[in-house]
Amino acid sequence: MTDLRIGILGVGRIGKMHADLIERQVAGATTSCVYDVYAQGSAEVAADVGARVAASPDDLIGADDVDAVAICSSTDTHIDLLVAAARAGKPVFIEKPLSLDLAEVDRGLAAVREAGIAVQVGFNRRFDASHKAVHDAVASGDVGDVQMVRITSRDPAPPPIEYIKVSGGIFCDMTIHDFDMARYVTGSEVAEVYAKGDVMVDPAIGEAGDLDTVVIVMTHKNGAITTIDNSRQAVYGYDQRVEVFGSGGMAMSDNPGVNTTITRTAAGSTGSIIPYFFLERYVPSYLAEWSEFVGMVRDGAPSPVTIDDGRAPLVIGLAAWKSVREGRPVLTEEIS
Repeated sequence: MTDLRIGILGVGRIGKMHADLIERQVAGATTSCVYDVYAQGSAEVAADVGARVAASPDDLIGADDVDAVAICSSTDTHIDLLVAAARAGKPVFIEKPLSLDLAEVDRGLAAVREAGIAVQVGFNRRFDASHKAVHDAVASGDVGDVQMVRITSRDPAPPPIEYIKVSGGIFCDMTIHDFDMARYVTGSEVAEVYAKGDVMVDPAIGEAGDLDTVVIVMTHKNGAITTIDNSRQAVYGYDQRVEVFGSGGMAMSDNPGVNTTITRTAAGSTGSIIPYFFLERYVPSYLAEWSEFVGMVRDGAPSPVTIDDGRAPLVIGLAAWKSVREGRPVLTEEIS
């Protein structure tokens, strides 16, 4: 069987990583074509992975050597590219968030449904073995009825201010992963969102209209309560933890150590540091999500992360922003 030929739209940090992983580590797939608005970036990535450089997004989407399209460009371009790929009948992998505009997401969703193409959204943390084990413990009934979920997500350092200005803010570019994780591990949609936040890391983040330290309390439709805490700066590393507590017990995922060494002396005990960068933690999950994508396209398997799974966290993120600005709990039905 020939490799699935994937064309990548947008080869900045995330697209470049995907191009490399697909070409070198994903069985049954190859990076056949790339495009980026920055021609030099396209040329460098293409040379590195042995791909062709497309003349335009339409050239890549319509190319005979592209079986599926990966949309890894800036968020504001996602829906136009998704619609174009749908019209071309090409399966799509699309990074999150789908858009910062819910009406635009619905335009893309309509195009996908009309064309009947397969779509997978890039919530890679679902494929992390530890987080998935928490989900599986809930799905199997091991923890009983879910009562509380606690999610911690803290980055080691803030992103550039220029990125923050166009990102949609912390709830749409960072916490959106945690909103997805809450839905994933509980198996229940979010009904109500109450968010509080402040600027405690860098005043420039506040000047850009964003927050850097937030806590969110969410009520799910099944009655479970999720709390999420985020910080844009954890000096000790990339901190990602999930805990589910239920009537029958609890399940949790913790941070992996860089190594498993523990030193004990008369002065005390020390352990390993945790990963500092997301690639140190999540490369295996990226590989797993691409393996699932190849299987989805090749075998007609259901999407592991549907376009509806991409829409729901944006609704929650918009509700969180509304909650902060209005100082009250917000029902997700007010947004959607």
